[in-house]
Amino acid sequence: MPRAKTPSASGTSLWRHGDFRRYLTGQAASVTGSSITQMALPVLAVLHLDATTAQVAWLAFFGQLPPALLALHAGALADRHSKRRQMITGDLVSATVLATVPLSAALGTLTLSQLMIVAVVQGAASVLHDAAAISLLPSLVERSLIQRSNSRVGALFAVAATAGSHFGAALTALLGPARALLGDVASYLISVVCTARIQTAEPARARAETRRLSREIAEGLRYVRGDERLWTLTLVNATTSLALGLLNTLWALYLLRTLQMSATAFGVVLGAGALGAATGALTAPGLTRRYGPGPMMLTALAMTPATQLPLLLASPGLAWQTVIGCALFVQLACAGAAGTTQRSIRQIVTEACMQARMQAVSTCLTSAARPLAALLAGGLGVWVGVRPALIAGAALLTVPFAVLTCSPLRRLRYMPSHPSSPSDAGDSAMCEQCTPPVLPGPSRPGAACTGEGEAL
Repeated sequence: MPRAKTPSASGTSLWRHGDFRRYLTGQAASVTGSSITQMALPVLAVLHLDATTAQVAWLAFFGQLPPALLALHAGALADRHSKRRQMITGDLVSATVLATVPLSAALGTLTLSQLMIVAVVQGAASVLHDAAAISLLPSLVERSLIQRSNSRVGALFAVAATAGSHFGAALTALLGPARALLGDVASYLISVVCTARIQTAEPARARAETRRLSREIAEGLRYVRGDERLWTLTLVNATTSLALGLLNTLWALYLLRTLQMSATAFGVVLGAGALGAATGALTAPGLTRRYGPGPMMLTALAMTPATQLPLLLASPGLAWQTVIGCALFVQLACAGAAGTTQRSIRQIVTEACMQARMQAVSTCLTSAARPLAALLAGGLGVWVGVRPALIAGAALLTVPFAVLTCSPLRRLRYMPSHPSSPSDAGDSAMCEQCTPPVLPGPSRPGAACTGEGEAL
């Protein structure tokens, strides 16, 4: 398979990198489509199927369950097989199962049970796709360009998610919630086409079909736990997810009911947050070069709890709505800058044959934290009230800052340049598919694995 010409780090625009453009287009389309479904599915359940509050909660729960249960398996499969093939398979399954909803609605046979099955199957397919997609990026660009690439991805995803929500609302109003899901079906097909057109060869790997998947999952867990940098950043992700999950569960309720914010003002505030996320992602490389990745991430994590203060002190009125919108902008700018930087560090220091399993460990922990956070938020909201529960969530946001403060990463002044083995994982059997890490070559960086790769 031909290899795409990779731009150098000296200033060549990533937009001239054909495979990166195809990757970015496909993933942005998928994010946009997923936002359409997130908007339309609850509307379909509530307004057309008369779902109760408990049934809507179960629908959301089933949608969140697959990432927590299947992330480790999906990561092991992505390191074992072709990542692009796994992405395409996940997209096709998602498109197929989603297409059954408008079809059943047209035939008058749609039920809540079917929606729950669709949520589970689509969630599982998305886990397969995402595990491969995130770990594919380091093989498309040079390692010196990984942070810039993640910066573009993070910024575009923030915009795509917001645009998808608005587009989903428009489609729901125009076509109805069932047929609006066809927009997500189309987005999956766009993602399939873009992924199939990627030409850069994936890092070669040894055939591993004879090895047990559980053994490869265990290798991934040991690999992350054995590298202090990976383990620290994974804990930062998980604790941040727990805190934000608690806050996000009650946030909309508090703004709309307690602070009496209108739906229009709520939408504007969310738009400010999306703009902040895009801004943070785009400015992350420059901030990292100037201050160093460690101090930059530490500062972002320190500022995040402070952005909750306006929410806790606010009262109804336009002035406080403006302040909350600005605070959300800063909060998500910090999240965008720190998030793209920590992901880039993890991708750079991880060997090619471990990329998907490394990411899967983080996905599993963060995904498991979300339903736990939702339950905690509900319990605290009933027991002590919404405002005290939000205070507890803001306090939890100090935990990621403490985790990073206790790590040598807080002093990291430069982005790493190549993968290195975990400090206490000198056993060569840690990754039987990989040779010792090597410096990236000009056309396929970080290809540390031996053996034949699988062509799509």
